[in-house]
Amino acid sequence: MSSTAHSKLADVTGIDEGAVASAPQVRSVYVYEAPVRVWHWINATAILVLCMTGYLIGSPLPSAGGEASDHFQMGYIRFAHFAAAYVFAVGLLGRIYWAFVGNHHSRELFTLPVLRLAYWREVWAMFSWYLFLRPRPNQYVGHNPMARLMMFVGYFLVSLFMLVTGFALYGEGLQTGSWADRLFGWVMPLLGQSQGVHTWHHLGMWALVLFVIVHIYAAIREDIMGRQSIVSTMISGYRTFKD
Repeated sequence: MSSTAHSKLADVTGIDEGAVASAPQVRSVYVYEAPVRVWHWINATAILVLCMTGYLIGSPLPSAGGEASDHFQMGYIRFAHFAAAYVFAVGLLGRIYWAFVGNHHSRELFTLPVLRLAYWREVWAMFSWYLFLRPRPNQYVGHNPMARLMMFVGYFLVSLFMLVTGFALYGEGLQTGSWADRLFGWVMPLLGQSQGVHTWHHLGMWALVLFVIVHIYAAIREDIMGRQSIVSTMISGYRTFKD
């Protein structure tokens, strides 16, 4: 790769030119610190529990037979949902904190250089790669520009929406004057009262499910076709380039 191409890549991604994977002497680069990796897997577990229990809350199972006092089926489902929501919320707050104290890769989830034309050129280049219009992708140490855009919009913004609407609904159960009602009660009249918020929250769940499907597909695809580690990087922290 020419020095001009190195500079362009460093300008778009914020990485040091010496860390570009195309340099023959570089095989593995440390990218994701331990707190980011731990958060990733805890967050993935929380999302799985939230989606499963959220679906059952929206489409309840058939009633169990016998006396109602002998069963607490929906109660357990709701408890798991609320517990996972707290883990999800605290985890996101911790992740935002680490964006300030961690390395520059930890900030990619929350920032987008939307005013830089070079960034959008790189987004289009990666989008073309995902559409099988390019034989090889560009190589990036952190998130590629397309992945960075999808993480910001598909995960971060959707997660904020789910937390706001979710805690607004939670405030109903805690009743008027509770901390959840005071902080998120304004969401109810904004989105059409309780049923409207329920509907939007349920739609947000499907948006998150769609993001997870695309995220897993893209990660595995890059591991195989992009010739660079993606899945294992979120375990070891090191990105390895196979070419």
